[in-house]
Amino acid sequence: MLATAIAGAGIGLRIPHVQQILADDSVEIPWLEVLVDNWLVDGGLNQHLLNRISERFPLVFHSVGLSLGGANTLDVDYLNKIKSLKQACGGHWYSEHASFSGNDDFKVADLLPLPYTAEAVMHISNRIKQTQDIMGERILLENVSTYMSCQHNELSEGEFIAAIAEEADCYLLLDINNAFVTSVNLDQQLQSFLEAVPAHRVKQIHLAGFHQKGDYLLDAHNHPVDPQVWNAYQRYIELNGNIPTMIEWDSEIPSLNRLLQERQIAADIMQFNSKPSAGVDQCA
Repeated sequence: MLATAIAGAGIGLRIPHVQQILADDSVEIPWLEVLVDNWLVDGGLNQHLLNRISERFPLVFHSVGLSLGGANTLDVDYLNKIKSLKQACGGHWYSEHASFSGNDDFKVADLLPLPYTAEAVMHISNRIKQTQDIMGERILLENVSTYMSCQHNELSEGEFIAAIAEEADCYLLLDINNAFVTSVNLDQQLQSFLEAVPAHRVKQIHLAGFHQKGDYLLDAHNHPVDPQVWNAYQRYIELNGNIPTMIEWDSEIPSLNRLLQERQIAADIMQFNSKPSAGVDQCA
């Protein structure tokens, strides 16, 4: 495993690219994000491959299965598996979503948003604190794409995320594509959300592509990053410095070379930005 700090632009490690990455010593990627749900197998080929990857590239861990905002009992076994794999591979940090995925009786594949209320702030914050106690570190919380608003909302999404980060004392993973999708779907101002999110807690950024579905945008991660998202990202970096940024591409996965071309756009934006990050300690 590598102890190199996480900096610059990385990509999400996807199974179709693993063999090429391992076989080609010329592949240069500053860091990789591991979607940990794809690798939670005790021993076997997956563990062996991920160990080999960790010997060449710094890693961060990301998951979709915890249901942090859910009402069911927090899955401690799931978290312990993530913690064990993260320790084995030297992962730098672990991130999850500000969402829920059903309950003990009914599960959904989507990341469902919470109502933006003071009660929900306390509920998910307490579960984040429990997660952080288990993991032995502060985690990163990611904003999700939304397609409808709750009539009981008391806060804006940005205020909601900021309140959780303060109450739980966690870091944030800012997904600018998710924020853009939400702003279009709900006819909201993207800039208002970005300004409400406390930049000093943003430890990582996600960028991805959406799918145009006529009267709404679907967060499908099956296209290149949209020019409008790139513009929002560039403005955010200019204001807040070079925060580690990763390209997500989860459906209709392209060649590794095409994915690296997308990564290079983010790298170029950071290269031309001279302002250092004023956020959290990115080496932690």
